[in-house]
Amino acid sequence: MSNLDPHAAIVVSDLVKSFGERRALDGISLEVRRGELFCLLGPNGGGKSTLFRILATLSLPDSGSAVIAGHDVMTDAPSVRARLGVVFQSPSLDGKLTILENLRCGGALYGLRGAELESRIRDAATALNLSDRLSDLVETLSGGLQRRAEIAKCLLIRPDVLLLDEPSTGLDPGARLDLWAALEDLRTKHGVTVLCTTHLMEEAARADRVGIVSAGKLVAIGTPEELTSALGGDVISLGVAKEIGADLLSKRITEKTGLPASVVEGEVRLESREAYNLAARIAGDFPGEISSLRIARPTLEDVFVARTGRLFADEHLEPDSRPAPKKKRH
Repeated sequence: MSNLDPHAAIVVSDLVKSFGERRALDGISLEVRRGELFCLLGPNGGGKSTLFRILATLSLPDSGSAVIAGHDVMTDAPSVRARLGVVFQSPSLDGKLTILENLRCGGALYGLRGAELESRIRDAATALNLSDRLSDLVETLSGGLQRRAEIAKCLLIRPDVLLLDEPSTGLDPGARLDLWAALEDLRTKHGVTVLCTTHLMEEAARADRVGIVSAGKLVAIGTPEELTSALGGDVISLGVAKEIGADLLSKRITEKTGLPASVVEGEVRLESREAYNLAARIAGDFPGEISSLRIARPTLEDVFVARTGRLFADEHLEPDSRPAPKKKRH
C-alpha cells in the first residue's frame, strides 16, 4: 500500500497466505514504527500466528511482501535474522542449566564468544533485571523470570526488532506486569522495536498501538484510546426475553432511537454518549422485552465486536498453531 512508511521497522504489504481452501491471511497491510511497542490482538485462529511465522522467516506467504529493518523476509532472510530477536510461546531454555549457561550457549549459536559474549551477556542481563539471578538454575525460576531470560538471550545479537508470540502465556498477573515493564524499558531505553501477538485485552491496552486481526484481515489499527473512543460512547448490552426475537427488538430500537443496534450472540448492543439516559428510555419503551441490561465503558473487545459483528472468541485453530497431539504412554 502506498501510504505505508518504507522507513518503518516493519512494513507488511498485502500479505496473503492460504492453507488449502482457507485463507489465513487475506491481504494484510500494516507498519510498525521504529521504537514502537505494537500488539497484534485477535482470537486464536484469526491470523496472528501465521503472520508471526512469516515475519520470523519461518513461513512464506503466497503473495505480498514483508520488510523488517529494511530487509525483505523472503528474498533476504539471513539479513532479517541478524537483526531479529524471536521469543516463541514454547520455552527454549534448558532447565538444567543456569541463566548464565543458557545465555552462553545461545551466544555461541550466534557466533559470539570470549570477551564480546560476556559483555553482551552483562548488558542483556542488566536490561532484563537478571544480573543477580545469572547463577540460578532455570528450572527453579518463576514463569516470569524464565520469560525474561528468554528475551535476554534474544538481546545478545542486539536486535533492531523483537517478536514475541503470546509472551505472557502461563504467567500470573504479577509476572505479566513485570514482563511488560521490561518490554517498556527495552523500547524507551534501548530503542528496540517490539511486536507481540496476544489474545488478552489488558495486554494490548498497554501497547503504543494495536492492530486487531480477525479471519485473516486487519479490521482495526490505532492507539487503544483511538480505537475505543471511535465507538461513540458507552456500550449498552441488552438481554432479550425468550419470547421476543433479538433481531426484531434490534430493528425496533433502531427505529425508535435512530441509533444503529446490532445483534451479537443473542444480545442487542448499541453505543451512545448518553448511555444511561438512553438505557432508561429503552427500558421504559420496551417493558417485558428486555431480560437484562448492562452499561460499560468501551473496551478493545467492543471494538472487535463493532468491526466484526461477533464476540471476541476462538474462530478456529490455524494449521500451524494447533497443539501437538499428546504422546501415548506405553
